[in-house]
Amino acid sequence: MISINNLSYYLGSRALFEEASLHIKPKDKIGLIGLNGTGKSTLLKLITNQLKKDGGEISKSKDCSIGFLNQDMLSFQSEDSILSVVMEAFQDVIDIQHEIDRTIKLMETNYEDKLVDRLARLQEEFETKDGYTLQSKAEEVLEGIGFKTSDLQRPLKEFSGGWRMRVILAKLLLESPSLLMLDEPTNHLDLPSIQWIENYLKNYEGAVIVVSHDREFLNNTINTIVEVSQQKLTAYPGNYTNYLQEKELRNELQKNAFLNQQQQIKQTEKFVERFRAKATKAKQVQSRVKALDRMDRLEDVIEDNVAINFKFNFGKQSGRHVVTLDEVSKSYPDIDILTKASANIERGDKIALIGANGKGKSTLLRMIDGDDNMEGEAKIGFNVNPAFFAQHQLESLNIENEILEELKQFGSGKSEQELRGVLGCFLFSDEDVFKKIKVLSGGEKSRVALAKTLISEANFLLLDEPTNHLDIQSVNILIQALEQYEGTFILVSHDRYFVSKVANKIWWLEDQQIKEYPGTYDEFKWWASQNQKPKAATPAPKKQDTAPKEKKKKAKDVDQVQLSKLNKELSAVEAKIEKLETEKAQQEVDMANPDHFNDLDKLNKLNAQYEKLQKQLEDATETWEDLALKIEELEN
Repeated sequence: MISINNLSYYLGSRALFEEASLHIKPKDKIGLIGLNGTGKSTLLKLITNQLKKDGGEISKSKDCSIGFLNQDMLSFQSEDSILSVVMEAFQDVIDIQHEIDRTIKLMETNYEDKLVDRLARLQEEFETKDGYTLQSKAEEVLEGIGFKTSDLQRPLKEFSGGWRMRVILAKLLLESPSLLMLDEPTNHLDLPSIQWIENYLKNYEGAVIVVSHDREFLNNTINTIVEVSQQKLTAYPGNYTNYLQEKELRNELQKNAFLNQQQQIKQTEKFVERFRAKATKAKQVQSRVKALDRMDRLEDVIEDNVAINFKFNFGKQSGRHVVTLDEVSKSYPDIDILTKASANIERGDKIALIGANGKGKSTLLRMIDGDDNMEGEAKIGFNVNPAFFAQHQLESLNIENEILEELKQFGSGKSEQELRGVLGCFLFSDEDVFKKIKVLSGGEKSRVALAKTLISEANFLLLDEPTNHLDIQSVNILIQALEQYEGTFILVSHDRYFVSKVANKIWWLEDQQIKEYPGTYDEFKWWASQNQKPKAATPAPKKQDTAPKEKKKKAKDVDQVQLSKLNKELSAVEAKIEKLETEKAQQEVDMANPDHFNDLDKLNKLNAQYEKLQKQLEDATETWEDLALKIEELEN
């Protein structure tokens, strides 16, 4: 269907593609992957002739039609309703409908047989092309990707860029081109819409090329992975999981072949150097030199998996209760988000807030952060230091700053060497740190903003769609960072693989309440498949008190006084624990000092002090646990 042979394309002096080849057959379902900047989107634009190649050939069969969804379409606007925009996919059938309407109008005053025959022919053609069901198909696709029935007659211009992208996606799906090319389609879809698209693409009759960082989406939709790397296009049969296994095997073979060749080159060069001056060996030396010149040099394996070796610390540990939501309510003119909802975030919680768009996930994050008006109370706990990441923060980056300067001005107090270490973890190495923000791609800006969030030394992170615009390698880096992070976080994400790797609790919004599943995403999926409804994260109902109202009120007042006293004691103990932990850490440094190794008295004294601190810390921790239990009993 499409044949790419010896393709070359250059950005200035840098080659994106050099003699790259790929053949796309009907019904191929291809996942196009590679690091940001390697040329994935560029390849799609070369296929559609939006860019001019520098060499090679891209040939298409005559009957090949192409539908291309790309991020440039976010700015598309129209006064027409979204249903009308999507119905343009059936323009040939709409033209037949208009011709039928004109013919019927003529027949109001003209009864010639030729008009009757013409109407019959047009109606037969209209029916053959399923003209009577096209609107219902369009409505089904629009509602499948998240639109409500009441939205269908609203003008396209009323919707945000992400929702406009969905409309264009719906139109492309209905056009059913021979080749459907989708550039990061899941960036603007919620989980139910992603799952709907997956099912649609599985049954799609034509070929598909998808650029995506969503592993689960790739596993569920494609049958071939094409990797863009080292200016080449390398195909791997199977889904993304198969690709990882196959690539590991190929890399091992390539590495061994490379090492063997390097050994051969070394031995040959040693022979040439040793016998170059001997006339009796001149012929053999010349032969070896020519063999080296003719040798097709193998490339070493480029390791894509970057391991983070930087620990993201925070200054203070939070108290046990990070956030307490007490009967919070939030509504907009057309929707109720929450009604007297309650939930708790405890220290060490790694919460993923999932569900369909429009339910209020981002609103809830802003409420927790104190950046959105609401009824009820969101209480931030002792020593909680929050940091918020959202896509709009990319716009707050100073585009005239260099990357390193941007992090310096953030005021984390870290040295330049430490900041370089952080940026290295986020794939900005060597001279990259001096790039200006304004020349970075969307993915690179996301990495800078995430790095700023993680060096803030916050012990509570709020992350709204942090994987948007990141390639698979960058998502892996973020996963490693959050796995190492010892604080608490809540995040919104539709990337199922990402959520499955980092979350230990699942939240979602239902019936204007916050529902909680106390386990991983994989466990949650299994539970949901058993048709069980996870419990809402609301306080346990209080026991009925049959005592008179006056007695009950008095008891409640006493409880509140005692609760306040216990909370003060708890805060004091937490501060004491933090002080003891600091002293203990310093003591460990002193004990490891080589200067003390030959001073037995000094070592004995340090050991005695260390044991005393250890005992004090154990006692304080036990006191903290007792107080926490008493507080929990009173609160319930």
